[in-house]
Amino acid sequence: MKMLPLASAGHRLRVLCLGAHADDIEIGAGGTILGLIAAGVELEVFWCVMSATPERATETRLAAAAFLEGAASATVEVCGFEDSYFPSQSREIKTFMLSLRERVEPDVIFTHSRHDAHQDHRELNKLTMNIFRDHFVLEYEIPKWDGDITQRNAYVPLQPGVIDRKIDLLMAHFATQRSKDWFDADVFRGLARMRGMECRSPSLFAEAFTIRKMALA
Repeated sequence: MKMLPLASAGHRLRVLCLGAHADDIEIGAGGTILGLIAAGVELEVFWCVMSATPERATETRLAAAAFLEGAASATVEVCGFEDSYFPSQSREIKTFMLSLRERVEPDVIFTHSRHDAHQDHRELNKLTMNIFRDHFVLEYEIPKWDGDITQRNAYVPLQPGVIDRKIDLLMAHFATQRSKDWFDADVFRGLARMRGMECRSPSLFAEAFTIRKMALA
């Protein structure tokens, strides 16, 4: 399989990570972020979570700090939009994201999948694609009881040990989620193993994404 690296060691890469809720970015793209930093990419990250209670906001700030350790720069922003009601807040969220576009000029954006079963995730994807129309967007996946895992067309093989680091950080920082049956180390490892098999990752593990549009030079 032809490998097209996002960036190489010493290269500066500006990344915008968008998540509807605390832990979304870490679950969907945490391994990719850890791998880029470990590979020596000069990562400039704007990490934006759209909805979180005070307790979950604390969790996500601590988790983001751990996942982004070693990044060239990191800005973490947590918003107060109402969980589970993003479609009815679409106008307000779009206004916020338009202001975000004025502050951030990313090389790559990580956001939710268009066909995610969670209404907040779908709304954030729709607004991302509407507002950041001329950007390279990678849509990540979140395992859930809805059973919406589907075919992907882009993979990031994870370096040896990254899946363990990702899972350790998830379990360490999101105590509020540990009682949920989907928030489980075996779930995260199993999905990464399946995606690793699909792209023949040397480490056996990978994260998978959907790319809707890209241009090749």
